[in-house]
Amino acid sequence: MNSSNRSENIGVGTENTVGKSKSVTVIGLGPMGQAMAAAFLKHGYKLTVWNRTSSKADELVTKGAVKASTIYEALEANELIILSLTDYDAMYAILEPASEGLSGKVLVNLSSDTPKKAREAAKWLANRGAGHLTGGVQVPPSGIGKPESSTYYSGPKEVFEVHKETLEVLTGTDYRGEDPGLAALYYQIGMDMFWTSMLSYLHASAVAQANGITAEQFLPYAFDTMSSLPKFIEFYTPRINAGEYPGDVDKLAMGLASVEHVVHTTQEAGIDITLPTAVLEVFRRGMENGYAGNSFTSLIEILKKSDIRP
Repeated sequence: MNSSNRSENIGVGTENTVGKSKSVTVIGLGPMGQAMAAAFLKHGYKLTVWNRTSSKADELVTKGAVKASTIYEALEANELIILSLTDYDAMYAILEPASEGLSGKVLVNLSSDTPKKAREAAKWLANRGAGHLTGGVQVPPSGIGKPESSTYYSGPKEVFEVHKETLEVLTGTDYRGEDPGLAALYYQIGMDMFWTSMLSYLHASAVAQANGITAEQFLPYAFDTMSSLPKFIEFYTPRINAGEYPGDVDKLAMGLASVEHVVHTTQEAGIDITLPTAVLEVFRRGMENGYAGNSFTSLIEILKKSDIRP
């Protein structure tokens, strides 16, 4: 039996228990890992923890966790291993020297990285006899342990189902599919919207403050603007899905003029124009490609064809 076949049955039809007490290992004890470990302890799990800086586990030990002295011990302690690391490169740095201890394990990688990296990691682990679930946590550490919070998961469905109850100690679960890259993809496109939106809020706040408007005074107006976005998303989604961008509701040419006014207002306030200028550049490219009479949503076609690379 090859390694990929072995990995198909990893974690299937098994219980991650020690006696009557469920058990799990958490590797990586930054703020997120700490919150996850605390949630497992609160729910009565037998918890093994490991971190490159060993002292980060000390407080958890006082609450009942077992501190593994080596990564080998951390892997050996349980079938289910939760990874909370900076990225997938950190996973390789930690696990590669101990790769012989991976056989028969299920690793749930809740570290942030790209869909490609998640798919590569799943193959790497399968070649070592281990299973892999990708996770994309949608909340900060303060949201861990709350059922209304949510985490994307992807990977083998049967493995997810076996460990779903344990994963729901952390947050609610949103299974996205068999492709290991899907959870990472949903997470990253969400982050695309989140960071861009929040940066626009900071930029608008800077312009407001330059004009004597405090953040507190701006709050209800910022909130109203952000609260209107779901309605626009709901309206435009079927049109975008159909690849149709009629100019019956809005026109790109009018949007261009609006963005130019934002840039000019920013300049007059003495605030950095990098963000609105980047938006303006995309609008101008849309105009150059003949979309002036279409909706601004036609810019998705410009974004699809972008040759700009980081």
